[in-house]
Amino acid sequence: MKAKDDRFQSWSLWVVLALTLLGTQFLMPLFSPPPVSYSDIREAISEGRASDAWISPTTVRLKLKPTNSTAGREVTATRVDDPKLLDELQAHSVRVYGVDRSQWLGFLPWLLLPFALVLFTSLRGLNGLRTGAMTFGQSKAKIYAEQEVGQRFGDVAGVDEAKEELQEVIDFLRFPEKFARLGGQLPKGVLLVGPPGTGKTLLARAVAGEARVPFFSISGSEFVEMFVGVGAARVRDLFKQAKQRAPCIIFIDELDALGKVRGVGLLSHDEREQTLNQLLVELDGFDPRTGVVLMAATNRPEILDPALLRAGRFDRQVLVDRPDRSARLAILELHARKVLLGEDANLGDLAGMTAGMVGADLANLINEAALLAVRRNRDKVGRAELDEALERVLAGLEKKSRVLSPKEKERVAHHEVGHALVSLALPGQSLVRKISIIPRGIAALGYTVQTPKQDRFLSTQSELEDQIAMLMGGRVAEELVFGDRSTGAEDDLTKATLIARSMVNAYGMSNLLGEAHCAPSKALFAGVPDAGQAEHSDRTGRLIDVEVQRILAEQHQRAREILKARLALIRTAATALLAKETLSGEELASMASSGPARSAA
Repeated sequence: MKAKDDRFQSWSLWVVLALTLLGTQFLMPLFSPPPVSYSDIREAISEGRASDAWISPTTVRLKLKPTNSTAGREVTATRVDDPKLLDELQAHSVRVYGVDRSQWLGFLPWLLLPFALVLFTSLRGLNGLRTGAMTFGQSKAKIYAEQEVGQRFGDVAGVDEAKEELQEVIDFLRFPEKFARLGGQLPKGVLLVGPPGTGKTLLARAVAGEARVPFFSISGSEFVEMFVGVGAARVRDLFKQAKQRAPCIIFIDELDALGKVRGVGLLSHDEREQTLNQLLVELDGFDPRTGVVLMAATNRPEILDPALLRAGRFDRQVLVDRPDRSARLAILELHARKVLLGEDANLGDLAGMTAGMVGADLANLINEAALLAVRRNRDKVGRAELDEALERVLAGLEKKSRVLSPKEKERVAHHEVGHALVSLALPGQSLVRKISIIPRGIAALGYTVQTPKQDRFLSTQSELEDQIAMLMGGRVAEELVFGDRSTGAEDDLTKATLIARSMVNAYGMSNLLGEAHCAPSKALFAGVPDAGQAEHSDRTGRLIDVEVQRILAEQHQRAREILKARLALIRTAATALLAKETLSGEELASMASSGPARSAA
């Protein structure tokens, strides 16, 4: 009905515009002098009855003198080629004007056209403003009918524990009598928590698909508007629509945009807080037995308001964490169903080399490999394409336009070899898979690809120290070979300093400070997470700086001792890298075991 009204109003505005133009055409003759023949014009001039004349390229208009029986009037005629006309007018003392004053009347419709268009646009704008004002409080949620939700649990891999947690939601929506028989009630809210890209939204859609119920999907930021009260009205409208279509699932993505802690600091937000209050009221007010289940997703649960997480609201949290090796393999196999894999493509090895990646990263990796195979006119996606896609994801695209000078290439080669040799010398470090001096990404002039020996969920102090030493290896190699330093170690120093500072003020790995946690509080400060004041004195802050410098200096010296004993190997490996531009980890290990590994510095 609303669409029909909108079409009627649109047509009515076009009718008004057409009538305006037609009206000007009909009214124009009322303002124009009556037409006569050119012979009548010449006769009036010769008889001395004309007082004024207006001559244009197309018309001749005369003003006649008044007589006893008639008042003065104007007549007009189409102009013909008459060279004696001006002489005749001068002979009878007729005043001649070169511009026809009635000429503008011919353009009257076109002069009114812009005003008509402005009127038309204004009327449409007022209509849209009225319509928009009436829909401010309506929910912007996308509603998917049960047959429109195409995802199922079979389309989600690597989150088996989360699936088990959510199976109860599916059973409740499909077979509510099972729970009603024993008086059980489903939790009102289910919060999916996990890093970005782990598949929280996909999992929520799969729950709706498995339960075969409508799915209301909306982002937390879509509730918050400039006008106070609009977000709360949208929350009320959303729950009203959901109750009318129960059983169903309401899914709020990025809940942290709506559910931040209220009243913290000076940057309070009245509209957001009112919207959150209304959401809390709706969670308290609806009966879960009606078949409405609220699901939400966030990657920042620490900043959510505690009132959201108490029992009776979002009282069940489901962790959707980064996948381990077996889960990564399942995700790769799921996405690889859509592509043709070659016989040499080993997804098991690829799963081992992608530690830390989430589902979105792995899907992008398979897609990049498929695009590379198409670009190379291959029939199938092979190991070479998978390896190249992994390097693209880790280090970025090759920058073929970035041409390094021979001296820069030589320095980059020694820098990368320094990283790799320190890593080979430390048993706790990841395996060196590849070294390259081909520029990639935004600023990388070279890179060393390492793969962990196994998934790690914690690190020891010695492992962190080994990692700092490996990061220092590139800078140390430059110092030993060239005798000075370059700016190429900026990223290495940033990472090393961050690890060292975390060891001191977060992990309690400093003998000087002891078992103290001195990192800044993660509580919200002025509405911004991780912006709190450091929980230590100025003296402790100075001690932290001293300890960080000590750790960095010790690992720098440690890397120097490792590479100083392998100076000849650094030069040999760097020469091979300059010739080939890339070295595999096996080639570097072979050089280290067979060649002259040590030299007297």
